[in-house]
Amino acid sequence: MNRARQSPADPFAANLGQLCSYYPSIAEVCRKLGFNRQQFNKYLGGTARPSRHNMRRLCDFFGVTESEMLLDPDRFAELVSLRRRPRDNGSLLEPLRHLEALYAESGSLERYHGFYYRYFYSFGYPGQVIRSLVRLYEHEGRSYWKNLEVTRDPAGRSDVSKYSGAAFLLAERIYVVEYETLLRHSITQLMLYPSYSSRIDHLIGVQTGGPLRRGRKPAASRVLLDYIGRDVDLRKALAGCDLFEEAAIEPRILAMIGNRLGEGDYVLEVEEI
Repeated sequence: MNRARQSPADPFAANLGQLCSYYPSIAEVCRKLGFNRQQFNKYLGGTARPSRHNMRRLCDFFGVTESEMLLDPDRFAELVSLRRRPRDNGSLLEPLRHLEALYAESGSLERYHGFYYRYFYSFGYPGQVIRSLVRLYEHEGRSYWKNLEVTRDPAGRSDVSKYSGAAFLLAERIYVVEYETLLRHSITQLMLYPSYSSRIDHLIGVQTGGPLRRGRKPAASRVLLDYIGRDVDLRKALAGCDLFEEAAIEPRILAMIGNRLGEGDYVLEVEEI
């Protein structure tokens, strides 16, 4: 770690502060990154620079490059603002047409609407399982998706990540595309088997994404949605969300989300249950 005092003209600290301003608090940024708060304050104060490894983690997290972090602060603020600024309605028409084309071909997902616990092995914490709360719902004839991930530190403080997305039933598969709603630079795609039983218990499939805590490596995992009802006590349901050790998860769930390849397997697949 380079602990030398930085020049007052060094733009890194100002640009880091600009990025952190999009979060509710510095503490939340540190929790999401797994950084020591005292050391992070030195980055913000310009008295230390991150190591090369930590610089990459910061850039991956905020969706910028190292060279951009060293731009003049005014130029950097303009760049970040442009990336977050909604484009004019005309420029949005083309992607909306693509979504409408998919919705036009989509079958009804009405029977799947409701709340689920989502289980998968964490991309950032090896061997641990995330249980988040998902809602699949309808608005103006279209199916949409919301996902809330809640993790708690040893002091009991909660860190919440929110995702929104669109859902489609195409070619006997359920597709979901979600994005992280704060910085909007993380996209996950899920492909799930539909349920043909009269009562929906769970949906199983594969998801792909770009984890923050493992650098730039794309990742894929099995994922399970465990149905908990059309109407739930949100406070109680969210209390059940967290990052868990394997021993705290039901064996039946672990069996369905395990990512180990069997003999003769070359790609990650999920058998229909």
